[in-house]
Amino acid sequence: MSASILTHRSIRIFAAERKLHFYGSEKIFRLALSSAAGAAIAGLPGSARSNNIVQERGADAHASCLVDTTLCIGCRKCEEACNRNNKLPKPELPFSDKTVFRVERRPTDKALTVVNRYFGSPSSDQSLVQQTHVKVQCMHCLDPACVSACIVGALYKTEDGPVLYNADICLGCRYCMIACPFEIPAYEYYNALKPRVKKCEFCANVSEDGKAHPACAAACPVEAIVFGKRGDLMKLARRRIKGRPDRYIPRIYGDSEVGGTSWLYLNGRAQQEIGLLSLPDKSPPRTTEAIQHGIFEYGALPLVLYGALGALLWRNYRLERKEEEEKNAYRMPDPGGKK
Repeated sequence: MSASILTHRSIRIFAAERKLHFYGSEKIFRLALSSAAGAAIAGLPGSARSNNIVQERGADAHASCLVDTTLCIGCRKCEEACNRNNKLPKPELPFSDKTVFRVERRPTDKALTVVNRYFGSPSSDQSLVQQTHVKVQCMHCLDPACVSACIVGALYKTEDGPVLYNADICLGCRYCMIACPFEIPAYEYYNALKPRVKKCEFCANVSEDGKAHPACAAACPVEAIVFGKRGDLMKLARRRIKGRPDRYIPRIYGDSEVGGTSWLYLNGRAQQEIGLLSLPDKSPPRTTEAIQHGIFEYGALPLVLYGALGALLWRNYRLERKEEEEKNAYRMPDPGGKK
């Protein structure tokens, strides 16, 4: 079988898979292609838009949550509230079951937030407490890499801060899962027809006014999660650090990580010990988009790409012609005497 036939067959299979994924919606397919082309030509990917929001309004106005890991008791009420508010499938084990703490967990398509337990006191002045509990969810970055990576704008940052998701235009490429520095987005692999990317959306996706109203914060019985504006929560965190230097590390996790996040953490022990990733201050899109804009500025990448594709097709054509000529040259004489 020639290389061109393989290429054409691969293209047909790919097109069929894409058509199935879009569940017959040509409108969505056209919208996806036009959005991707528009982003490439204009050089304005999603993160550029989100970064403009940060600059125009300022991060202080964004909806935010402050998590105090020295206060969390591991009751998992936040998990239960998230499950109920987002109408997620009920877990096999009840939320009161603490055996889930035996392994470190990550958010999934069926659990948008989880709490993990780490051995050791939450801080130096809590020696009687032998474990630290830490909540994990989407961090709602100020300059989100997932938004930058999404070529159709299915992930977008709202003016008040939450990073939301539009399943109707999602291609299912899962670039967002690769791009996220916190490794948060999950995917509905079991859903063959309409798989979606799943992550915490600050409950803005299920609220009547479309604003952030996190059920997890409202459900916390010890106020280990405080909801408010980012600027106010930063001030609150600094007051706590100043008032209790014996308890808190003098650093707010999320203040500057990857450009800053809307979820902030106060800790009494090193972040590496409790599952919080060590990340650079610079947001990934500031690097990747600079490279992308440089490549697309003069249309260099499309020219190279289509040039290479044309060369491949021409090569396959020449190989086919050569094979045909060789077959004709060694063809057996016709029994009737014809050449």
